[in-house]
Order: sequence, then structure tokens, then C-alpha cells
Amino acid sequence: MLRKVNLRAQVRDHLLNQMVKGKLQIGKTLNLAALSRELNVSVTPIREALTQLQQANIIKAVPNRGFIIAELDVKEAEDLYNLVASLEVMAIENTEFDTQDIEALKLQQQVFEEAKDALSRIQADLEFHRLLTKGYENDLALQILSDLKTRIFFYERAFMTDDSFYNKSDNQHDAIISAIADDNVPTASLLLKMNWMLILNYIQKKLTE
Repeated sequence: MLRKVNLRAQVRDHLLNQMVKGKLQIGKTLNLAALSRELNVSVTPIREALTQLQQANIIKAVPNRGFIIAELDVKEAEDLYNLVASLEVMAIENTEFDTQDIEALKLQQQVFEEAKDALSRIQADLEFHRLLTKGYENDLALQILSDLKTRIFFYERAFMTDDSFYNKSDNQHDAIISAIADDNVPTASLLLKMNWMLILNYIQKKLTE
């Protein structure tokens, strides 16, 4: 049961959590009445939360169906990955990394490398990128990034099952960490951009096969 405080935000967080755990699938209709019963809240904060998610392009409203998790689209993928790459580059260029930050990145990279299945790898990868940008003192940019990556999750959940592909990403992660440790921000920024473009190119190929 949710606390009767800021219910809209709690409903939104609940839905986002369900999405990144892979419990809500592309094309699934989000039923207001069912959510109301599940969360024991009125339909109003649920509708408000869904409207927020629609504004963030995570879901869409369909006449006579309600809110659904939208189908994947090449143009959207290009927009998403390019925007996330640009925002993350801006974030690391305006972040001071200390030894604790670098150690946290190394530990998370180990989690990523040791992930046993596709969902775990995706979640570990997204957490690695969250750690990269968490020191950026721009709350609005970080919220936008969080919303965009929730939508990105569906693209990666659909296509990122190839272990050989992740070997390339492993190497880029390690190189990003090394560049940050050497205080070489330009190189870290370039590698970060390349990392997102590597994923985008792979997904573009999969979407157009």
C-alpha cells in the first residue's frame, strides 16, 4: 500500500520500477482500474502519473485503449541515444571525480562483466552510466536522463542479448574509467559518445533487419 503523500510521484516510481525489472512489456495496456486495486489508491493519481510518463515519451495514449508502452521505432531510437549521449557527455564534463567515484565505477563494471543474463547486464550497464553522471549538479538534466533511459531500457531489452556485443562495450567502459582516472576528460567524453553510438548502431541494424 502506498502512503497518502505525493501519490502521483509514488505511482510513477512504482511503474518505472516495474518497467526496469522487465515486468511491463512493449504494447501492454496499463489498466487504471487494475492499478488502482493493486496500489490501493484512487484512479486520479494513477492517471496523473501516466500523463507524466506520456509527457516523458515513456508511454503513449491510444484512443479507446488508454495508456500503452509504445512500440519501438528507428527514429525514436536515434533521437533517444543521441540525446542521452549528449547529456551524459555534458554531465561528465561538469563533474569532479574523486577516488571513491572511480572505485565505484570499477566495482560496477565488475558487476556488469559478471552479469549472468541479458536483463542483469542491461540493468548493470544502466547503473554504470548512472554512476558516471550522478555527480552532475543539475537535477533537471539528471531527471531527464533517468526518464530517457527508462525508454531506452525497452530497446535494449528487445535486442541486447548477444554476449559478443557486450565484449566491445566492456572494453569501452574500462577505457572510460581509465580516462577519468587520468583526468583526461576529452578522451572520456569521446569514449562515452562512442559507447552510446555503438549500441545505437546495433539497435538500428536490428530494427531494420
